[in-house]
Amino acid sequence: MTDYSRLLNPEQCEAATSGDGPLLVLAAAGTGKTRTLVYRVSYLVERGVAPDSLLLLTFTNRAAREMLERAKQVAGEAVGNLWSGTFHHICNRFLRRFADKLGYPNDFAILDRDDSRTLIDQCIKDTVRNKKDFPKKDVIASLISSAANRACGIGDVLDQTLTDLKVDPMEIVKVANLYTERKRAMGAMDFDDLLVNGLRLLTEQDPIRAFYQDKFRHVLVDEYQDTNLLQAKMVDILAGLNKNVMAVGDDFQCIYSWRGADFRNIMEFPKRWPECRIVKLERNYRSVPEVLEVANACIKGNPEQFQKTLRPTRPMRNKP
Repeated sequence: MTDYSRLLNPEQCEAATSGDGPLLVLAAAGTGKTRTLVYRVSYLVERGVAPDSLLLLTFTNRAAREMLERAKQVAGEAVGNLWSGTFHHICNRFLRRFADKLGYPNDFAILDRDDSRTLIDQCIKDTVRNKKDFPKKDVIASLISSAANRACGIGDVLDQTLTDLKVDPMEIVKVANLYTERKRAMGAMDFDDLLVNGLRLLTEQDPIRAFYQDKFRHVLVDEYQDTNLLQAKMVDILAGLNKNVMAVGDDFQCIYSWRGADFRNIMEFPKRWPECRIVKLERNYRSVPEVLEVANACIKGNPEQFQKTLRPTRPMRNKP
């Protein structure tokens, strides 16, 4: 068996070798969160957990590939059966098997950014009378995407973000509704639909929810602070049976608010999972002490953040 205490610092080792149950790992930049996740996978596999019962959710395909390759180096090729990838990728896997339960063909097409905007532009042409003052297709696409990622109606987004519109908001609603209708008629989904419909499978289809809850014994999430409402709810559902969820993130680094990311997901994790353990990775391997001193001053006393103290491992720079 691997001696993790030799390969990891004490906090990383505590997180990687934690027992069952919910776990929140607060990992500031430069503290080795990827290393911790990789060794967590290795630890679980070494203890007999089947790799295909592990779900590792990331925010980029590159991150998923990197973690999978590093996990293979540690735990062997069997880790290749691990379910890993972005939320969109995992939802696509769900939907390729069960999209027919939602009225889509299982071989549905996926609209890329250009496809989506071309279809929206056509919906504008077919719906709007005065196109001169009407928002451009990219603006409409952004509003539709915002509504999807915030799990609300397009009208709610308009009320919150566009109070100075010079056009009738109902025209935007009509365009958005026509866009939805035409996607359905084409048997197609855009990227946001992958999340929306993946979550629908889990909330509306009891047998499918039970199947995936039973399948995934452990759910691990990277960059948890960047989850939106749909993604956080999906994680909670998938981990709802075995309750083995490991959320790794840094409440100081929420960078995707423009696409619905909500830092409250990480702040409220202990409330949603009241039995969770919290492990803080505070040893920083990237920044010099002077930088960390400033970072600690910014973090200190903020009631909307978890309190942490970043400790340098690099020496202080010599002053001239």
